[in-house]
Amino acid sequence: MHPTIKANLSKINFELGRNPTVEITDQVKKYIPQPYRAVFTLSADFELAWAWRFSKELGDPLAGALQKARLARKNVPLILQYCEQYQIPITWATVGHLFLAECQCEDRPHAEMERPNHFENGYWRFDRGDWYRDDPCTDYKTDPEWYCPDLLEAIKSSPVNHEVGCHTFSHIDCRDEVCPPEVFRSELTKCRQLAEAEGIRLDTFIYPAHTVGNLDELAPLGFTNYRSNIGNVLGYPIRHQSGLWEIKSSMQLELRPQWSAAYHIYRAKKTIDRAIKHQSVCHFWFHPSFSTEYLQEVFTEVLNYLHKRRDELHITTMGEYISWLNDQ
Repeated sequence: MHPTIKANLSKINFELGRNPTVEITDQVKKYIPQPYRAVFTLSADFELAWAWRFSKELGDPLAGALQKARLARKNVPLILQYCEQYQIPITWATVGHLFLAECQCEDRPHAEMERPNHFENGYWRFDRGDWYRDDPCTDYKTDPEWYCPDLLEAIKSSPVNHEVGCHTFSHIDCRDEVCPPEVFRSELTKCRQLAEAEGIRLDTFIYPAHTVGNLDELAPLGFTNYRSNIGNVLGYPIRHQSGLWEIKSSMQLELRPQWSAAYHIYRAKKTIDRAIKHQSVCHFWFHPSFSTEYLQEVFTEVLNYLHKRRDELHITTMGEYISWLNDQ
């Protein structure tokens, strides 16, 4: 389908109330803290170069990955500044390798880690070489696209109570048919070790590229919740039998070239209004590698609007919201 036609159909579905889908419940008090009318959470897929190195969308995936990482590094300090200005916390779903200040190669990078076999999905093609073949095995000052203890320290030291979540150690495909449990456990155990060394408790897990799988492994590994993205939803979290909570995505904050900045802002504000009207949970997510123009023209306006409506919105992190749910 032509991108312009797709964008226009999306506008129609939005105006008809079909996207996001609105769920109804008679147990609003179970999900919405009083005296608020809705809950809002915001997450960032914080990956630098790790997310894009096998991308099928980029002509030169490695070069594109490095460019994305540099843009994210430029944007994150600005994002933190705006979050402080409007008092909006973010759940930073962080690739575990970013905790490292440096790493070294001996026989091969991260020989202690279990590795996925070659695979292809809708986003990536990993069909040759070792999974860590692009790891520079240097440090964050030499190759800042692959490490960022400096940015993580900025997130930790922010006066806003941000959350650091888990996005696997090396941005793997987590689907059951691609990722054996031992690979999944190796990735998340490594993340937990690195986070604990920094005094960070990992409660929230966000799947890379929405590759949901190995769900039975999350609760035993100490996670309380994860984000799903089957479709955009204004609704309520689901508590699985294991005790793990599923938080549904409502909208991705991203630049669509077919839409004006004004329409991007309108759509985000209207979605927030609908969450308040229907007393539901609203979750926005984004990549910090979005364009700086989008950050300054759209993202800041969304944060400003959230701030203006905070008397009606319980604005929190994913982990804190789940802690509240578990205390009910």
